[in-house]
Amino acid sequence: MNRFDFTPYRRTTVGFDRLFDLLENTGRASQGDNYPPFNIERRGEDTYRITLALAGFKPEDIEITAQQNLLVVQGRKAEEAEQGEFLHVGIAQRAFERRFELADFVLVKDAQLADGLLVIDLEREVPEAMKPKTIAINGTKPLKVVDGNKGEDKAA
Repeated sequence: MNRFDFTPYRRTTVGFDRLFDLLENTGRASQGDNYPPFNIERRGEDTYRITLALAGFKPEDIEITAQQNLLVVQGRKAEEAEQGEFLHVGIAQRAFERRFELADFVLVKDAQLADGLLVIDLEREVPEAMKPKTIAINGTKPLKVVDGNKGEDKAA
């Protein structure tokens, strides 16, 4: 695999360490196991959906953990009673851990397991304090808040 060395860029930039770490971690993660398969879908300007194919897993076999900027989905099959001798095993039911790096202010809203698909809905919620504001110069104009979603000014 070709690895890109970010060292020269780290020396000449300030505050981009997290970006370089994300790029390096993504490169490492893409080398690993591709189980379980998943889709990432953008459903709106600030809404997303992750769908994982988890055939044979029950809700009690799955653990979803949301931390700041990280979503971890883990699955471990419970030991089941002896069912017989398998002649062929084609359905993977091994334990897994899948990690997703989340952007700032992205929160997990819901998770549903149905028909062998785990669907996780995400939404970006930017706090009011972080939204752009127009500042009055010499007190001539009232302070306005720029609504980033609709591009409209609102009086504060």
